Amino acid sequence: MFLKVIACEVAFREICHCAARSPNQFDLDFLSQGYHDNPEIGIHRIQERIDAVEEGRFDALLVGYGLCNNMLKGLEARHTPLVIPRAHDCITFFLGSKERYKEYFLEHSGTYYYTAGWLEHRQRGGERPDRKQGAGLGKQRSFEEMVAEYGEENAKYLMEVMEGWTAHYSRGVFIDFPFTCHLPAKEQARQLCRERNWEYAEVEGDLSLLQTWFDGPWPEEDFLIARPGERIAPSYGDDIVQIEWPR
Repeated sequence: MFLKVIACEVAFREICHCAARSPNQFDLDFLSQGYHDNPEIGIHRIQERIDAVEEGRFDALLVGYGLCNNMLKGLEARHTPLVIPRAHDCITFFLGSKERYKEYFLEHSGTYYYTAGWLEHRQRGGERPDRKQGAGLGKQRSFEEMVAEYGEENAKYLMEVMEGWTAHYSRGVFIDFPFTCHLPAKEQARQLCRERNWEYAEVEGDLSLLQTWFDGPWPEEDFLIARPGERIAPSYGDDIVQIEWPR
């Protein structure tokens, strides 16, 4: 397949690593970091890139963003299908699955995640110390309403994402990959944690979700495929994103 990739520059190294290992061919297009904090601008920029694609040129467009503060809400496929990982944000890409991210999140509250790409681009993209990670995991509803819909454990998870981040992080975790071990990223993350009096830890990264995204096929439980004319909407459930009906 010949695939167009539209993604955040934070995942540049990981995306290039997966692209090099895939049998498919790619046209890579990276957008600047920071649109998570400006989702209205972000979706406009992503839609511009989609609209600029020549009809019939690619088999599919791979959109390398998670729900990310509802930044995918309203994104529309034109003449070429969009393939979107079911992810709350890019941390899912680096941990390998939405299930692993959720499990880790529940076990380690108050955690801020670092990757080599985030550290490399934070100066150009502008570090925002109060920027919430895990954006888009829930919407503003009462705890009781979320318990009724998702169960108590999932409701606690969603409330932590929506509200807990404002109470300050206490822990920083560096997501480690062998192909970035030569970079100074680990020490940079460790230093940031020292400055903020956070506990520092490391976790092994997993690119299996990204590699499947590049290789195909795209199982429904992990990816949403938007056909021409279909529009993306958040689901606020385990599937994270869905097709908006009616148009």
